[in-house]
Amino acid sequence: MQTFFTFIFLVFLIFGKLCSAQTEFEELIRYYNSEKNFSGVVLVATNGITDYLGYAGMSDIRNKIPFSKDTKFKIASMTKVFTAVIVMKLVEDGRLNLDSPVGTYFPDYKGEGRDKVTLHHLLTYSSGIENQADALGMRPYQTKHSIDDFIDKYCSGKLIKEPGSESNYSNTEYIILHKIIESVTGRSYEENLEAMILRPLGLKNTGMCNSDIIMNDLTISYTYNDSLNALNEDEPFLPEMYFGSGFMYSTAEDMLNFDKAIFENVILNSGSTAKLLAINKVLGYTAYGFWGSDGWGSFDEKFYYRTGGILGSTSNWIHTMKTGKSIIILSNTNAVDLYGLSEKLYLISTNR
Repeated sequence: MQTFFTFIFLVFLIFGKLCSAQTEFEELIRYYNSEKNFSGVVLVATNGITDYLGYAGMSDIRNKIPFSKDTKFKIASMTKVFTAVIVMKLVEDGRLNLDSPVGTYFPDYKGEGRDKVTLHHLLTYSSGIENQADALGMRPYQTKHSIDDFIDKYCSGKLIKEPGSESNYSNTEYIILHKIIESVTGRSYEENLEAMILRPLGLKNTGMCNSDIIMNDLTISYTYNDSLNALNEDEPFLPEMYFGSGFMYSTAEDMLNFDKAIFENVILNSGSTAKLLAINKVLGYTAYGFWGSDGWGSFDEKFYYRTGGILGSTSNWIHTMKTGKSIIILSNTNAVDLYGLSEKLYLISTNR
């Protein structure tokens, strides 16, 4: 009898803690919405099981359209993880070698790094290739180009650093990787994405943005104006011009399924996953697609993170290795420090 009552007590204790955490999550998101203009979706999971999924704000402010489970967000540079996984799938198949130079798979590449920059350099942003596009703001992303023309114009500059000597974040490397994926497979990036990741994992709400296709469930993004304390619709741009560095959309639940597939060795074998997640400390703590850390700020354990941001489309993705926490935030405004919000969600999820 005593054992029975002990069991009942533990059930109520656990249930009480879960209810308390749910309330804290909800109060935090309400506060960030009312006081900091947060708008988007928050998902917190433990070992792949959702602990909290909540929305705040509007998908379309002008027409007062709220978010739903089918609302898709531009995930910006989270795209780079998909690109890195495709590369590692091709490495598994023996079709790519991480130590081979760009020219091996992209012989028409005109840049100075053709025979010096390896795939490892591209994956860790350590190519040393001059970052020509990002220095021009949004202009390169507002005019339609083929990927070959875009690379010739913006990703074929001189080497300003010795390849492998220093990591300098840019889109350049992952746009070149997009081209290499297409060159070595003879298929479009979209076809590879579908065959290697989306279809096997059942990610039905994830894909590539295209300005020529109207998607009614793709959220509108808003840029925060500090001086006016107001949100304005993003200036026009062509998301597809970010190619494999930032042109995808997804939902929080799809991203959780992708997270599980990576960290549970579903999408890659254990050896390939280990290479993907190897932290290159001398290159800014880069992994492939991610960054890694042994602990930082409120995160007192090893974790991986991936941010994304194009104007008002912002995102943050964190996976902790000891406690198995996955924190995914997708937003349609740039008004909030999403990493700071992630820290608070982590503290709640670990009962702190």
